[in-house]
Parts: sequence; structure tokens; C-alpha cells
Amino acid sequence: MTSSGTNPGALPGSAAWELLLPAAAAPARARGRFLQAALREAIRAGRLTPGVRLPSSRELAKDLGVSRGLVTEAYEQLVAEGYLRSGRGAGTWVGAAVRAAAPRARDLAPRPHGVRVDFVPGSPDLSLFPRAAWAAAQREVLAELPHRDLGYPDPRGLPRLRSALAELLARRRGVVADPERILVVSGVAQAAALLGSVLHARGMREIGVEDPGSPQHDALYAAAGLRTVPLPLDDEGLAPGPLHASGVRAVVTTPAHQYPTGIACSAGRRTRLLDWARSVDGLLLEDDYDGDFRYDRAPVGALQGLDPERVAYTGSVSKSLAPGLRLGWLLVPEFLADAVVERKRTTDLGHPSLDQAVFARFLERGDYDRQLRRCQRAYRQRRDVLVAALAEHFPHARVSGIAAGLHAIAELPERYGPESRFVRRAAAAGVAVRPLSACTHTRGDDHARGDESAIRLVLGYAHLPPARIREGVRMMAGALDG
Repeated sequence: MTSSGTNPGALPGSAAWELLLPAAAAPARARGRFLQAALREAIRAGRLTPGVRLPSSRELAKDLGVSRGLVTEAYEQLVAEGYLRSGRGAGTWVGAAVRAAAPRARDLAPRPHGVRVDFVPGSPDLSLFPRAAWAAAQREVLAELPHRDLGYPDPRGLPRLRSALAELLARRRGVVADPERILVVSGVAQAAALLGSVLHARGMREIGVEDPGSPQHDALYAAAGLRTVPLPLDDEGLAPGPLHASGVRAVVTTPAHQYPTGIACSAGRRTRLLDWARSVDGLLLEDDYDGDFRYDRAPVGALQGLDPERVAYTGSVSKSLAPGLRLGWLLVPEFLADAVVERKRTTDLGHPSLDQAVFARFLERGDYDRQLRRCQRAYRQRRDVLVAALAEHFPHARVSGIAAGLHAIAELPERYGPESRFVRRAAAAGVAVRPLSACTHTRGDDHARGDESAIRLVLGYAHLPPARIREGVRMMAGALDG
């Protein structure tokens, strides 16, 4: 710059050329807009800091080879927006109110780092996602979707998708599925948030959760204003005595395949849970997160089918297709339907219509049934591989829970313990595992934590190819020998 070097806070000439010359080279009609954007971004990024004096409009126009009017207009616009300040005869300065945004380059997706084999449960095999079939459904939907379906949707979801879901859930899971009481949601997490907030609005302050259970429940329901009350399990599911003694009137349960223990709730226990709900005018929140995947027999039907007025039922495609789709469903009893629908409306104005239409087409053509069969075959094989690898490398290890879902409980002999040391040594070898003790909601209770010498691992296998499963078990065993 011709004169900026004479002012202590002035913009250095080299910096001006670096920041603004690309804008000056823009097409004539867009040059002013580009110049404004370049100055604005330089201030936001902190390259021009508060108090720095800019060259006069005449000087900057001369150096950039543009008209003075273009520079004057850019200065005036940024003064109006608060990025710059100016005074008669005092020049133009970067405004003191502007603060550069702190640089952020974090990836907040839950991905492990420094891990060669990740047995932490919760993910399906994303390589099984049916890209070709999904793309075909997208093309067909885009060609035929009525314009009106791109407007604000029914907060419950597109009628076409709700009807397709009702047919699917009634056929595969034995659900009493009225399309008018189905809500399309962004996965089980949103279903829980909606139900939790509605229950809180009705005066509830506590909700029962299975213990051990999902580590996410505490934070999820706390956000809705509900305190989680841990409820113990026995070999048949939720233990009736502690449930009755707890005083809660709503309980979250996974009866088809309990997470993480792998228990299937017995027929007798299902009856007792429903009797409890009726006796306290309460509600069971059934999370059917992997109910379609059972390998030793046909899947047990949903609890909701026994009493749809005492059970809210929820599920998603996170284990069958991909969690990134954020597609799920919620069936609510009649007495909660209006309140939950209204809460859904105020929360997000409805789920994206295009995604719903694609999934509806996917269901209608039978693609989803084919995908479930494909996953069933793959995951059953991987569970068998895991069981065989554990038997080979950890003699006398026991795999408990029913043959279902995307994870298994491995109980290792005490000689491999204590548990905390086993987990540390596995991690040092590049193998991530989750101990069963990490799934308890009563961490402060030493009795609830159990014997530290016992090693009970929750091993997710669905996302790992068979060769990687065998490698991971071998690496765990090798870590103990080192």
C-alpha cells in the first residue's frame, strides 16, 4: 500500500494485496460483492484485528485497480454492519466489537482413535447398506413426488410411510399398529426425548431404567427433566419386587433382547410387567432396537402387541440400514398421542419429507425385507465366528444371552482378571472392548459393580468382518501373554 506503512495500526500493503486482489480480479458485476466478502471474512478470521486502520478509499482503489466508488461502497456497507468504523477525517478502522471466531476442526462423530479392532457395540456393518436399491428408490421418488409433499409435513410423518410402517410392524413384530398413532422420528433417541418431555409435563419426575442398561439413558432423560431410577434384572427380565418398590410409573425396557445382558423377557414376566403398568396407571417404553435379529428361532413379538394402551413402542433403521439416516418410529397409546404429536411439531416441524418418501418406497418394494434377511445371515455368521474364536483363545469362556442382536456377553475365567487390567491391556494392544460394568447405572454402589475379578465383556460383532473378529480375539489373548 502506498501510505499504510506510515500509520501504526494500518493494514500492511502486502496483506492488502493478499487478501483483496482475488476480489479485484472478479467479474466486474460481482467485484463489489466479492470485495465486501473478502474484507468481512478477513475480519471474522482475525487476519484484520480490531483497531487496524484501513487505507483510504482512494489509495486502496489505486492499488487494486478498481474504482474508488466500489471501495467506498464496500467500506460503507461494512460500517453499517459493524465490521468497520469511520469518522470524518479520521479514516476507516476495524471495529472493536468484532471478535474472530475460535478455530474449530474437531470431529465430534463417535469414532475410536488408535484402535485396530473395535468390539464396542452399537454399530451395524455400514458396508451392507444397499446403495443401489436406495439410489433407485430415490430416483423414482424424485420423479413422482407431488409438489405438495415438499411442504411442511404432517408432524407424524407422511401418510404413505406410516401406512407402510404399520404393515411392516404388524407383520414382523406383532405390533398393534394404527397408522394414525405412528410418528416418524429421528431414531430412538428422539422418541425417548419426546416421550420424556411429555411425561415431565404431566408431572412425572422419575423414570425407571434397566440396570445394567444403555449408558445413554441417564443423560437422555435428564435432558427431559427426568431422573433415572436403576431397576435390577433377574434371569427373566426386570425384577418385579424392586419395580413395585421403586414408586416409578414409567419404565424403559428392551424385552425382545435386553441390552446389554442379552436376556429375552419371559412370557410370565411380560404379563407381570403389564399387570404392574395397569396397577399404577403407568407406562412401559419398549425399545425394540434389534428385535428383528434372532438366530436360534423366530423373533419373539413385541410387548406392545399385548396391550397397546400401556406400551409405547419405538424402533429405528439404525441397526438394519444405517444410523446416519436418522429414521425411526414411535407408536404411542391414545392418551399420549395428541401431546406427543404436538411436541414433535414444536420440536422440528416434522421429519424431512424426501427421506420419508424414499423409505416408504423401500418398504413397499420389499427392499427392506431383503435387507433384513441379508443382515440376518451376515450377523449370525459373525456371532458364530466370535463364539468359536473365544473358545479357541479363551478356554472355558462362556457366551451368555440368547443368540440374537448385534452383541454378545463374554464371561471369561477369573484367571484372566481383574477386569480393569484386562481392559487396559486389550486397549494397549489396539483392541477396544466395553466391560459389562460400564453399563451399570449404579456406579457408586460397590455391591452393584460386582466382583472386580470377574470379566464380563459386551462384545459388538456386527460391524466387523469375520477375519477381523478372529484377529481381535487373538490380539486380546496375545495381550495377556505379553
